[in-house]
Amino acid sequence: MPGDAARAENQGRKRRTLTAFLKEEAAAKGFDVCRITHPDAIPHAPDRLRQFLAAGCHGTMDWLAETAERRSDPRVLWGDVRSIALFGMNYGPEDDPRGILARRDRGAISVYAQNRDYHDVVKGRLKEIATRFAARAGEDVKVFVDTAPVMEKPLAEKAGIGWQGKHTNLVSREFGSWLFLGSLFTTADLDLDEPERDHCGSCRACLDVCPTNAFPAPYRIDARRCISYLTIEHKGSIAPELRPLVGNRIYGCDDCLAVCPWNKFAHSASEMKLKAREELREPELSFLLKLDDAAFRSFFSGSPVKRIGRDRFIRNVLIAAGNSGEKNLIPVCKALTADASPTVRGMAVWALSQLMPPGDLVAFARQCGPETDNEVLSEWEMAGVSRCMS
Repeated sequence: MPGDAARAENQGRKRRTLTAFLKEEAAAKGFDVCRITHPDAIPHAPDRLRQFLAAGCHGTMDWLAETAERRSDPRVLWGDVRSIALFGMNYGPEDDPRGILARRDRGAISVYAQNRDYHDVVKGRLKEIATRFAARAGEDVKVFVDTAPVMEKPLAEKAGIGWQGKHTNLVSREFGSWLFLGSLFTTADLDLDEPERDHCGSCRACLDVCPTNAFPAPYRIDARRCISYLTIEHKGSIAPELRPLVGNRIYGCDDCLAVCPWNKFAHSASEMKLKAREELREPELSFLLKLDDAAFRSFFSGSPVKRIGRDRFIRNVLIAAGNSGEKNLIPVCKALTADASPTVRGMAVWALSQLMPPGDLVAFARQCGPETDNEVLSEWEMAGVSRCMS
């Protein structure tokens, strides 16, 4: 009927206008890409997430299991959502981040954490876009940047931003591996973009480069063996057999991202807040090991590194020290065997066991005060030193 045709034409015009407005706003606020999908775009996500959790591959990230239902279905998270816009902001490094791995006296910090916390940068921009879009559209909006259980990578694939590679991370033909993601849920009807297809082919570079064999199969990851998980999410001691494999990676790991051939099309970040701070590019282990809580918070102010806390961070640095072969680190490692944190004391013992001859380690142990923490005592025992209490 003529009236229905006119309404459909008006709705289509409004949809196109709002879609164009949203993408123009995204570009104006510094996003490199904005694509749109619908909330029913990832029907296989619940089953895949269920399998991942059942296998225990999430490690100690209990929040993944607790939010599984909302995480795998956007309509469970917000029943009124009709369109989902995914935004990508490039944070590409200027150089291959694996270069620092050969400098064993330095600490390797993941590219994404070498400046301002991207959550603050991306969410601030998204909120500005959401405010203007809601006023223009007369519709409700919600924005998320790791602040709710949203499966951004599968949604970004369906929106056409990229595809989930064999390392489970998003890969873009234009930006390679280096995109921060955020999402805007809205009750507005928007024009949808075409999904991106998988372009990995027979390549297995990301799988083969992983130091800890964290990929049991292509497109599957076991977080319990992932260095990013171990150095950021995991609390307490890191398994002894994995410590030598961590190398000098003290916060995260970029190996599987950096090795991807699609990075040949990537370029460095244009957003100044995402460019690396010089002092975080290759910090000296000797400096980092001396950070107390106040100095740690000051040095990593505004950085996501600050989120894991000083003790967990120093644990990571001590593992790097143990792997470094740098004998000049022995004095500061010795001092840390008296640290207030059992986690730090335990890793200091391990670092010394890698840096000192056995006889010198035994002699040092005799000089140490009493130790009552079982985990630290276990580290001494694994180092071949008995510290039994009388």
